[in-house]
Amino acid sequence: MISKKMAQALSGQINNELYSAYLYLSMSSFTTFSSLNGAANWFMVQSQEEMTHAKKFYDYLNSQGEHVQLAAIAEPPTEFGTLLSMFELTLRHEQFITKSINDLMELAVKEKEHATRIFLQWFVTEQIEEEGNNKDIIAKLKLAGDSTRGLMMVNRDLATRVFTSPTA
Repeated sequence: MISKKMAQALSGQINNELYSAYLYLSMSSFTTFSSLNGAANWFMVQSQEEMTHAKKFYDYLNSQGEHVQLAAIAEPPTEFGTLLSMFELTLRHEQFITKSINDLMELAVKEKEHATRIFLQWFVTEQIEEEGNNKDIIAKLKLAGDSTRGLMMVNRDLATRVFTSPTA
């Protein structure tokens, strides 16, 4: 049985994941409008990933006999600057999510929620990948600088990303 404190914290993380999906959906729309279809694809895939993360938390809480408490999702920004600034914002957001996951892990340890700790380990590993991917894209965009050709090369790379539903 999961503690009420842990269940509330996990429900809060569902909101964080849904906001992430909403944010990346907004970024996908912005980059589509900006004719950066590769980036639009990357952000759409990211939005889909975040939805699956929210669903993993939802399913876990239900499997523990808890009723999920959903909250309002904040409105994301709709206007963004350069692609570089968008990925810098994405990195900051993923660092926020990493901190949130780490806080959940600390709570699970404190509450002696061993099953929840095991469940959260997948997200700890996932966040390492999320931050690393964003840092790589930021490095490529910085290398491209003001070069339109460089931007188009990065944009083309971003177009190759495909959504793969997590298996664990």
